[in-house]
Amino acid sequence: MLYGKNDKSKQNFLTPIFGSLPSDRDIPKYKLNQSPIEPRIASRLVKDELLDEGVARQNLATFCQTYMEDEAVKLMAETLQKNAIDKSEYPRTAELENRCVNIIADLWNVPSDSNYLGASTVGSSEACMLGGMAMKFRWRARAKAAGIDITAHKPNLIISSGYQVCWEKFCVYWDVEMRTVKMDPDNMNMNPDEAMLLVDDYTIGIVGIMGITYSGQYDDIEALDKKLKVYNKTAKVSVPIHVDAASGGFYTPFMEPNLKWDFRLENVVSINSSGHKYGLVYPGIGWIVWKDEQYLPKELIFKVSYLGGEIPTMAINFSRSASQIIAQYYNFLRYGYDGYKEVHKRTHDVAVFLAQNVKDIGYFEIYNDGSRLPIVCYKLKENPDVKWTLYDLADRLQMKGWQVPAYPLPKNLEDVIIQRYVVRADFGMNMAYEFAEDFKEAINELNHAHVVNEKQPAGKKQGFTH
Repeated sequence: MLYGKNDKSKQNFLTPIFGSLPSDRDIPKYKLNQSPIEPRIASRLVKDELLDEGVARQNLATFCQTYMEDEAVKLMAETLQKNAIDKSEYPRTAELENRCVNIIADLWNVPSDSNYLGASTVGSSEACMLGGMAMKFRWRARAKAAGIDITAHKPNLIISSGYQVCWEKFCVYWDVEMRTVKMDPDNMNMNPDEAMLLVDDYTIGIVGIMGITYSGQYDDIEALDKKLKVYNKTAKVSVPIHVDAASGGFYTPFMEPNLKWDFRLENVVSINSSGHKYGLVYPGIGWIVWKDEQYLPKELIFKVSYLGGEIPTMAINFSRSASQIIAQYYNFLRYGYDGYKEVHKRTHDVAVFLAQNVKDIGYFEIYNDGSRLPIVCYKLKENPDVKWTLYDLADRLQMKGWQVPAYPLPKNLEDVIIQRYVVRADFGMNMAYEFAEDFKEAINELNHAHVVNEKQPAGKKQGFTH
């Protein structure tokens, strides 16, 4: 074969990423570059910015999902451009959202003769806001009708002191007095009798929590419902229950289907949950359902003219991607009832195993052993004969990549420091064994390390210091 002149120098080759100009200088971080950067180089530079962050799947602090199947991720990527608010432009997406609401209402045992309503939200925080708003507006209308001077006192909301911060935000934003039922060592959830002592004519509702953030325990919603049945018979304005099931809403129906906490109870009128927790979707999706349309005041529903159509909405947020809604429907279709139950059962088994591992070490008092929500929560025993704290243990575990929070309990128990880890669907038994070994090794290292505390003389040489 004969060859002629071939000048390859004229061919256009991509510059190697780390031989490029952007990789060789400190690019502007707080103002725009003057010139564009090649996509693959920009992508690499952003990834490099994130190198020193923790691995999401080793984050045992969060309930939010850190894994989805490749098919779900691809589906989300393909639908990111769909605007969830635009029902006329994306009617099939709207239908999938409608199906999700119906599936969830059925899962929460809504009465068959109820005209229930529901909506997707950006996580449970927005759903809590909507549930609180509905209770306040409904209370105001009924209080006026009952002849109560609604300006004499602030309306109030009753909730456990283990509330998530979104409820504090709600009370501040909408000028509602928050009345908290304090947790104590014997009641790490809401005491229904204590809650009823706080009720009056200005109570817009009581929030029961299915999965208190601090401890993972459930409020006794059924016991609370029984108390309210008696109270509401003679009340000027009946008091409803809103259930904040951010964590338990997609877990309890599969693991404890006979536990009454949902719409089977007379006074439960609305429920919210996070699809991005045990609904197994990546962060950004929540749900709220009202038992009947009478519990959602019509003045909170806006009919918005948008792109030539009319859209009924009450969401605080407006435009957002529909990809999380579509992912939620994918999960419902993909797993079905039995699939969710199997995933949660395995998650439960891992949590129970890890709790037993903590108990066997002997230094800790268990608050939650994973038997309900799959979380493990514990504190150091009184006088455990160790010089380190749970904060030291958290630091040592983080050296191994594990993010395990240590923090004080809420008011009235703020002197109690606890540690908690959340078991999610992607935290399988293989990872659990690895974590258990790292946990024991971290404690052994602390026992043989030099930990400085206030009892030690100043100036002593330090090995490991928190």
